[in-house]
Amino acid sequence: MYDVTLSISHFTAQGDAEIRNITVGDLLLETAANNSGALAMIDVTDSGECGKSWTYGELLAQVERLAKALASRFEAGQRVVVWAPNIPQWIFMEYACSLAGLVLVTANPSFQASELKYVLEHSGAVALFLVDEFRANPMAEIAKEATIGNANLREIVNLEDEHALYVLGERPPELPNVQPDDAAQIQYTSGTTGFPKGAVLSHKNLVNNARLFCVRKHIGPHTVWANFMPLFHTAGCATGTLGCLQAACKMLLIKRFDPDIVVRLIEEQGVTTCFAVPTMLFKLLESLDRSPRDMSSLEVITTGGAPVPPELVRRVRDLLGCHLLSAFGQTEHSPMICLNSVEATLQQIAETAGQPLPQTEVSVRSPEDNRVLPIGEVGEICAKSYAVMIGYHDNPEATAAAIDSDGWLHTGDLGTLDGQGFLRVTGRVKDMIIRGGENHFPAEIEAALVTHRHVAQVAVVGLPDEKWGEVIAAFIVSDQTMEVADLRAHCRAQLSAQKTPSVWVRVPDFPLTGSGKVQKFAIRDKFLARNYGEILQ
Repeated sequence: MYDVTLSISHFTAQGDAEIRNITVGDLLLETAANNSGALAMIDVTDSGECGKSWTYGELLAQVERLAKALASRFEAGQRVVVWAPNIPQWIFMEYACSLAGLVLVTANPSFQASELKYVLEHSGAVALFLVDEFRANPMAEIAKEATIGNANLREIVNLEDEHALYVLGERPPELPNVQPDDAAQIQYTSGTTGFPKGAVLSHKNLVNNARLFCVRKHIGPHTVWANFMPLFHTAGCATGTLGCLQAACKMLLIKRFDPDIVVRLIEEQGVTTCFAVPTMLFKLLESLDRSPRDMSSLEVITTGGAPVPPELVRRVRDLLGCHLLSAFGQTEHSPMICLNSVEATLQQIAETAGQPLPQTEVSVRSPEDNRVLPIGEVGEICAKSYAVMIGYHDNPEATAAAIDSDGWLHTGDLGTLDGQGFLRVTGRVKDMIIRGGENHFPAEIEAALVTHRHVAQVAVVGLPDEKWGEVIAAFIVSDQTMEVADLRAHCRAQLSAQKTPSVWVRVPDFPLTGSGKVQKFAIRDKFLARNYGEILQ
């Protein structure tokens, strides 16, 4: 924990750690050379059993074979989309793309056709790597629809078809000279319009951010990390996967979060750490209430992505007997900005996201004139470091709006800094909704709902919820009789299940600004005051 005394809301970068100039692929080579026989990854089956495993030496051999196959089929710098759940082939692709100089574009396996089509076309991807289905989502069928007319796409490859995945192409299977500042991934995230923008992250961004985050949470060779965060999130493929790589520790790769399975794995495998959004932690505690298990191996859990109720911090410490450390970050910062340390007080962990990571500068600025604000005054949280994204793919205007001329990333989140440099997140400048740690974009959901025959106008907002952080609510202006089941089915035909609103409210009109813009904060406040709209059942 840093011993600092701030006079204004500006935390200068602390130089107590180095920033390495190394690529993801070279890091794998280095770790495998020094820890060839150490267990790197265990594939956890759908039933929660530990399946196939790989040492770091075996992992490298698998990855080098795939990297040469990819290099023989694609040119360095080209983009490929990986659309799959947490399976070993996802990890193989992450490392193989880095060695082959390809840019990995992540995609949520619950995407529907319009969502996948957008990512494929906007990224200019030349290949799509996928599985046939996941959790009843017919991905192979969806891919056929989403790729119609796509002139850039050269390959659609089933990740579980070994021949198709590893086949050699016409180019020499030679690996290029990849540099740390080269693009490694494109992660699609929110924008001011509500539609996703592709944050381009470099090798240097990802490798260093994962390492410094894991150093603060005391990850080492002894660590056993249960990685159930989706790999299409930076929390799964960067913080988790690359953090384990740098510590040369064991990672349990878990395809989907099931609290009963996770608590059993903690007991049986001696799990020491994980990253879990608050919703997952509530479910873990509920599972232990039903069937107690030995949680004594746990050392530290990190959490973020949604507000962390103080009572949750206390319950985790009391019932799981480990540290729970709250964090703050965003994809555009690769992703972590702040994290509490194990030395932080219970109050600091419950009320703040901790101090900035090493080599990370944080300020709280006025959204109106960009001036640094006094201590404790609410403003926009800004960060400046090695971890700031290269920019948004093919969107220079959005890049310029997010990263100012002095290199500050404007997060769009509101918060305060106290005199010790602890960050409190108080809200968001953006309307983005964070439900269970996943980002949802109101404009995207509104665009789907407004096509319903009975919907005249719609506004989508986030409502506070103790378990999920926020839930999605649709406020609809209509003079027609509406059935929730019909509205939900209409939404599900176009969007992923988690984007479907769980609260439906018919309203006579919307509160508007003088220029006619909908005041979403007023919608939220009026509804929570119980004097706005009719809840549809």
